[in-house]
Amino acid sequence: MAAPFIGLHVACLAVLVTGIDWTAGILCAVFYAVRVFALTAGYHRYFAHRAYQTSRVGQFVLAWLGCMALQKGPLWWAGHHRGHHRHSDTPDDPHSPHVTSFWWSHLGWVLSQDHDETPTDQIRDYARYPELCWLDRHHYVPGVLLAVFCFLVGGWSGFAWGFLVSTVLVYHVTFSINSLTHLFGSRRYDTEDESRNNFLLALLTFGEGWHNNHHHYQSSANQGFFWWELDVSYAILRFLSWFGLVWDLRKPSEKALRHNLVVLAKPDEAAQGGTTPEPSVALQGERADGLRNAGATSGRVE
Repeated sequence: MAAPFIGLHVACLAVLVTGIDWTAGILCAVFYAVRVFALTAGYHRYFAHRAYQTSRVGQFVLAWLGCMALQKGPLWWAGHHRGHHRHSDTPDDPHSPHVTSFWWSHLGWVLSQDHDETPTDQIRDYARYPELCWLDRHHYVPGVLLAVFCFLVGGWSGFAWGFLVSTVLVYHVTFSINSLTHLFGSRRYDTEDESRNNFLLALLTFGEGWHNNHHHYQSSANQGFFWWELDVSYAILRFLSWFGLVWDLRKPSEKALRHNLVVLAKPDEAAQGGTTPEPSVALQGERADGLRNAGATSGRVE
């Protein structure tokens, strides 16, 4: 995958020749937004974590739109992501910046041949759908058709901005969740990893930047848990639910929102070597609920 990935980045220099017009700018913005939503709400919250339900047609549409981002197929993506949550920030995590490096967590693991195969054992619940298996094997098809569409609509400028530039932008904002949100930001919940909430990345990724929230309760359809935590992907899912296109959107209970909060030691306690209290068994049980659902092997798809 390294050669096509590098080639896409170099090809972005074409904008110096093509320039930009209104059509190209709109194509870039639209296909950035569509693909970020497809990855965050589709690949991530639906396929990896089963955070809501949709129809069989709906899940295929999500998978097709996600493939347009050229980040491989939904089974490959979600299967590896489930492995990340089972082993987050440990040596078995495929992309921990703490165990390896920032660059490996951001880019290296994707380009490495070590992770070429789809971990079917991690994603058996969706691997039973032949149309998803076909799309996973031919994940480049939607992306190629998108490139053709951008060229037909906007010419070379539309191709350069609507396909090349927007693809590279989507790459790096989504990859930043693997790298930056395990390094920079705040921690509301005392999870067993180094996940952090990052406001800027939440804006750029339609809500994925509330990463510490997500690691606390992984099967939630919303990752911005409070009204001031903007989560565009969840807002769109709520809108789609009004028309019956998605349903059963999972959210953490009030009890879960209060569980396992980070408790900072008071200055005098810190000076005396005070430590943060261990979460109770009940709190650990709430935190594990999301992971159990993320690895579920059965579910209702109509």
